[in-house]
Amino acid sequence: MPPLNNYNGNNCGDIICSLSTQSPLSPTDLSQAVGGAAGGTASSNGGKPRFSCPHYAQKMLLNLNALRLDSRFCDVEIKVGDATSVHAHRAVLSASSAYFEAMFRPELGLSEGKQKTVTLHSIRADILELLVEFIYTGQIEIEQSNVQELLAAADMLQVPEVVDGCCEYLCRELHSSNALGILRFAEAHNCRQLAEVAANFVHSNFPKVALEDELLDIPHTLLVKVIASEALRVDSEYQVFNAALRWIRHDVVPRRQYVFEILSHVRIALVPVGLIDQAIAECRDVSLKIALRSVRKDLTSRRGQLVPLRVCPRICAKKSIYVIGGSRRERSTGWTPTDWIFESVIKYDIFRHEWIESAPMEIGRILPGVAALGGKIYVIGGERGSQILANGEVYDTQNNNWEPMAPMNVPRCEFGLCTLGGTLYAMGGWIGEDIGGSIECYDPMKNAWRMVGDLPEPKFSMGVVSFEGLIYIVGGCNTHSRYLTDLISYNPVTHEWTKLARMQTARCQMGVAILDRHLYVVGGNSSQQEVLRTVERYSFDEDKWSMVSPMTVRRSSPAVAAADGLLYVAGGDQPCEINFYRAQITIASFECYNPITDQWKVCPDLPTSRSEAGAVVV
Repeated sequence: MPPLNNYNGNNCGDIICSLSTQSPLSPTDLSQAVGGAAGGTASSNGGKPRFSCPHYAQKMLLNLNALRLDSRFCDVEIKVGDATSVHAHRAVLSASSAYFEAMFRPELGLSEGKQKTVTLHSIRADILELLVEFIYTGQIEIEQSNVQELLAAADMLQVPEVVDGCCEYLCRELHSSNALGILRFAEAHNCRQLAEVAANFVHSNFPKVALEDELLDIPHTLLVKVIASEALRVDSEYQVFNAALRWIRHDVVPRRQYVFEILSHVRIALVPVGLIDQAIAECRDVSLKIALRSVRKDLTSRRGQLVPLRVCPRICAKKSIYVIGGSRRERSTGWTPTDWIFESVIKYDIFRHEWIESAPMEIGRILPGVAALGGKIYVIGGERGSQILANGEVYDTQNNNWEPMAPMNVPRCEFGLCTLGGTLYAMGGWIGEDIGGSIECYDPMKNAWRMVGDLPEPKFSMGVVSFEGLIYIVGGCNTHSRYLTDLISYNPVTHEWTKLARMQTARCQMGVAILDRHLYVVGGNSSQQEVLRTVERYSFDEDKWSMVSPMTVRRSSPAVAAADGLLYVAGGDQPCEINFYRAQITIASFECYNPITDQWKVCPDLPTSRSEAGAVVV
């Protein structure tokens, strides 16, 4: 071997020799010099330099895997079934899996510790190969077709890294159609974090989860656990009642024994008696019909022997209607209008039947866009005086405070705003002296707006809602007509527009809301310049419009919201003759519509008259 000083190039020998001719260096300086030359790092441990190569572990794994693939130095053969076997090294398997470490440990005296061939049961061959490959490479392909069996096998073989990877994959794949199945699977394999995420998804999306077929096959213990939770985010307790009945009716003979146990966890006292009567009328099983009649009698007689009578809404149930912004125009002394623009926010507790003041906005607005997203209320755009606004505010219902948000790209008034897929969509409206036709989308995570398309034609004063992945636009005004009957749908994914059945009455400045798979259009102004009290609704399933009972009073620009199975309509404008001058004055009237009875009921008036406000349920 030649002496070190004969080596050419920038190697360790050159550095050590060159260092010896210079002034003495500290151990740290020496280790840094050596580490820099070798592409690694060096550290000092008690004054002694140590070299570290960051890629060594990866190199070792690659080499060990190459040896496994060539069946070199392998000392164990793992068999699955009759035909498949995997060769491996006991030491490598034991280092990665507590299961294998216990199997091969000599002092435990297990027969597998001495056997050349080990047979594993209850695991597929392809799953075993994926897990062994992960042990040797740290990489694995997780996909929909293998994730559940992969997680189960990794849990059995005690490879926690793969279990975590499968849980992360399932968390990303959560959907209303699979959430209950993932929850059952996570609980069966003691994956606590996945079970918690899945349970939160079920609670937050219960109205959709309850309509899926997966609900019908869960055990009654899981059904009870879910419907007993205070965390269910439901629009009304009827959604819980209906889910329980769906589960029972699916296999009624063995399941009717659980009727009273299950219904004891439904807040039956909050379900309208008319809906219970409807369920009884539709029931075909005699035993179940008798049980439901017993529950109804227990409820109406106020006995409380079968179901609890004194119940409160669930903590996370939607139970308040917020009426936000708007204006007030009343007749003052001398018959002259008094105009107010509201910063104030009031909320109506649908269970206590009372109005409560909430924290006011920073800026008063008329005709703003209002929507609820992620438990927060977004109020955007609108008009103040002669100024059309682009800015917005976000209200935290828990902390009762408002914060600013990024402004829209275009100032808008009398525009449409709705939520879809975790984002906000703003479209059309007045944009200065012109009618707008653009569509922009807001990402709450980025706090940013971006333009995403255009309406088929510019519009304002229309109704805009979202339902099952589509955005629906109804009525309003365009450049040719101030009163439209149009109903169109928009697919934000494909950017396709579809024309649907027209309303029976052309109208603008109406209120809109969705209730029980129907779009309700309430009041507004007609082509005869008449303020309407008529109400019509559109069936999403039938593409058909029908008239329902009219409101008790006429109103345009009302605030409309759906909650607890009812349609609520607050405030609005009415025509009034003042000194031979026809004016619109605001009203404080508040009423609700029951689709079961097709009747309107008068509710407590607004604290002050209000019109051109937004309404949202949280």
